[in-house]
Amino acid sequence: MSPLLEVKDLMKSYGGVHAVRGVSFTVAAGQMLALIGPNGAGKSTCFNMLNGQIPPDAGTVRIEGKDIKGLPPRAVWRLGVGRTFQITATFASMTVRENVQVALISFHGLISRVFGFAGAACREEADALLALVGLTTQAERPCGELAYGDLKRLELAVALANQPRLLLMDEPTAGMAPRERVELMRLTAEIARAKGIGVLFTEHDMDVVFEHADEVMVLNRGQLIARGTPAEVRRDPQVRAIYLGEGLLYDARHREGTAA
Repeated sequence: MSPLLEVKDLMKSYGGVHAVRGVSFTVAAGQMLALIGPNGAGKSTCFNMLNGQIPPDAGTVRIEGKDIKGLPPRAVWRLGVGRTFQITATFASMTVRENVQVALISFHGLISRVFGFAGAACREEADALLALVGLTTQAERPCGELAYGDLKRLELAVALANQPRLLLMDEPTAGMAPRERVELMRLTAEIARAKGIGVLFTEHDMDVVFEHADEVMVLNRGQLIARGTPAEVRRDPQVRAIYLGEGLLYDARHREGTAA
């Protein structure tokens, strides 16, 4: 089976600084793939090239075989690439349902319906997405009243509005309480596997990474230095050295001891 996302020899430099150097990887449908690395490793730059926010200097990015290099973010979005961001961006004065409706109206090309906002537009579809992420009871509330964990669930619903085949999640659990982090990523994994959505996510919380990722990639100074299962990556000497230096290495003995 062909990969959903195929990245080959991706490069990006800023002056003499090589932010991303020869990065290659694939993401399969239904796969949860984590991209981790120290601050400044090039994770955000890599993400921004994948959805068209910045152009790569070299390399290719293919979505289901289609080369998307040079396409603007909106065109990439229309090809089925969803995105969530480290800092949530919602319309605080609109209700939870209306936020999802706006995304659906855009996806279906009904932009004229936004002006004077048509309350019935895509309502059933919006309610289905809210049910999927567990926000049915919050549908009528203004976003400005939501708890932060619910805002993150809403952001996921909005990201699913374009029926994505690939979902890019940049620090999806940033700012969340530990229990909320686990719940959000468990929900994301369940949706991804049920719908065959490939998920590429960055994350600093190693508990989240090793609990929910099928595979983990490690980026350091713009280069991929390791890829494998969580267990394989934890045992990698180079990864251990880098993360021990950063104080971020997940202690494999904790997980192994719990499983024993």
